[in-house]
Amino acid sequence: MGSWIMTDNTREETARRNFLLEAAHEEMVKFERKENEFRKKDRQERAAELHLPLDRIKVH
Repeated sequence: MGSWIMTDNTREETARRNFLLEAAHEEMVKFERKENEFRKKDRQERAAELHLPLDRIKVH
């Protein structure tokens, strides 16, 4: 019976860890999207200040 409880605890711990990893991954994806949007806007603002034609230049 002792090993069953240990296995049950391990499953719960694994499920909790997986839940936390998934939540962390989702937060990282949100952050990366916001960061990409911020960089895009920043590039556009700097290009406008420098009068660069970004629409004709491929930027990543």
